[in-house]
Amino acid sequence: MTLSQESLIEELKTQWKKLWQERLDDKVRAEGVAIKDYSSLFVEKGTIIQATKDYKALNLREIIEQHQIQNPDRHISPNPQVGGLTKFIKMNILNKKLQKHNQKICASNKKNKKQQPKNGGRGWLHK
Repeated sequence: MTLSQESLIEELKTQWKKLWQERLDDKVRAEGVAIKDYSSLFVEKGTIIQATKDYKALNLREIIEQHQIQNPDRHISPNPQVGGLTKFIKMNILNKKLQKHNQKICASNKKNKKQQPKNGGRGWLHK
């Protein structure tokens, strides 16, 4: 990876953030519109960047691929639907900890079954 490609990726990311921060939200048509020309992102002024119906959303990964940068997945975090590091932790690490914790609880409950029930098994009665 050359230094020029890294600087280009950083520039694209800053332009991407500016595009989404400086968009014009049209509440009547439920659209987000670019208010400036972002030539490096292939977005012109007045282009719809967000809409609710029948719209193909902009994708930073596709823009980086159009700039012919090698291995774009290395520089961009994955799509939230696909999952990333947080999803991996939830699915693999936390589940194992919870399973171990549940096994400990089940083992302790087995010991308590031998105890005599309170008040002949009727529960706590207050008279």
